[in-house]
Amino acid sequence: MKLWSGRFQKDIDGLVNDFNSSIQFDARMYREDIEGSMAHAMMLGKQGIIMQEEADKIVATLGEILADIEAGKVEFSLDNEDIHMNIERILTERIGDTGKRLHTARSRNDQVALDLRMNLKKEVVRIKDLVLKLMSALGKKAEENLDAILPGYTHLQRAQPSTAGHHFMAYGEMLKRDVTRLEDCLKRMDTMPLGSCALAGTTYPIDRYFVAEKLGFANITNNSLDGVSDRDFVIEFASCLSMIMMHLSRFSEEIILWCSWEFSYIELDDAYSTGSSIMPQKKNPDVAELVRGKTGRVYGSLMGLLTMMKGLPLAYNKDMQEDKEAIFDAVDTVAQCLEVFTPMFETMTIKKDNMKNAAKGGFINATDAADYLVKKGLPFRDAYMIVGKLVTYCIVEKKTLDTLTMDDYHTLSPVFEEDVYEALDLKTCVNGRKVPGGPAEEEVSRQISELKKFVEERK
Repeated sequence: MKLWSGRFQKDIDGLVNDFNSSIQFDARMYREDIEGSMAHAMMLGKQGIIMQEEADKIVATLGEILADIEAGKVEFSLDNEDIHMNIERILTERIGDTGKRLHTARSRNDQVALDLRMNLKKEVVRIKDLVLKLMSALGKKAEENLDAILPGYTHLQRAQPSTAGHHFMAYGEMLKRDVTRLEDCLKRMDTMPLGSCALAGTTYPIDRYFVAEKLGFANITNNSLDGVSDRDFVIEFASCLSMIMMHLSRFSEEIILWCSWEFSYIELDDAYSTGSSIMPQKKNPDVAELVRGKTGRVYGSLMGLLTMMKGLPLAYNKDMQEDKEAIFDAVDTVAQCLEVFTPMFETMTIKKDNMKNAAKGGFINATDAADYLVKKGLPFRDAYMIVGKLVTYCIVEKKTLDTLTMDDYHTLSPVFEEDVYEALDLKTCVNGRKVPGGPAEEEVSRQISELKKFVEERK
């Protein structure tokens, strides 16, 4: 018999029971459900809503149930629909009518909102810690490659000289934003909804602040209708997770390109690569490809949550049961991706010589040639035109800017002098860009120091 069956004259259809049940996926909130119930029972006893000895017995028995669950001694039932009803049923079986008093001044509507907030607060911290680990790996790899000259790209065309260290720190900045987004998300998630009941609170003299303090919440929700119907915190977390995956996917795309024969800037460790069933020479970047592919899965969770909520009237609706599968899958997917992406990145080999050889082609020091002329007194637009013609000449003659003779330079401008060769050396081009945020070694070192400080402050 269902705990809510008093109004009904026949049992629920078996198909409906299976369709309605959520225990298959909300069972992972068993600890939060029990801890929330313990705090609620303590409050009921403190407020004299139930007898103190009843409250004590409920709390003690819930502790025993928690231990039994973690010892694998409890089997949840589809007939009890969800984790809340399963725990309550077990409690009532063990202590009888006293267990039935637990649900006083509470609804499953505010109970599930509480459990989900408690669970996701932990998951935010877990994901944040995994991002910080990747950031530490980025800082270390960037430090090892401050001098690894790399062609920077726009439109996937070689553009200007940079370094591998500078490139990695760009992803460090992305991940810093991801961490601060998670921190902001956690602040808004950190409000306690219990006491909202079904939608309109309760006439019992409950102490919501007591429960919030016991459960480690910063505050309580301010409106009972919103308390049970709000899933902004789920959607916001899913959005944060989607941004993390977008950054991982971009990075994965570059790793996939870089370890191809066409680029050959890096080589992935054998432990983080796979082979082909038919082509013996293959070494495939499957980890990076899977991260890239799983990004769509996390986006799907976000879009599913947004779509689920877009037309719901206040307050709780059964549609909202769909929130848990979506957010749990997104959390688990992102955690798995970060756990495997970080060691893949840490163990990959940087091919500095190949990067530098690639940087010698594509005229990536052309902007520096124009800047050279500007520093000699020419307007930038005139300098731009002269260097553009130089590049065209080099393409026709199969030369590069650093292999042109002074006669070649002087055919287009008498301003060029012998010091142009030093000015166009790739190392000079990189280390001359000392502007904050630039690729000069001393500037990237500063960026790395800031990243390390950022991570250390959050350990």
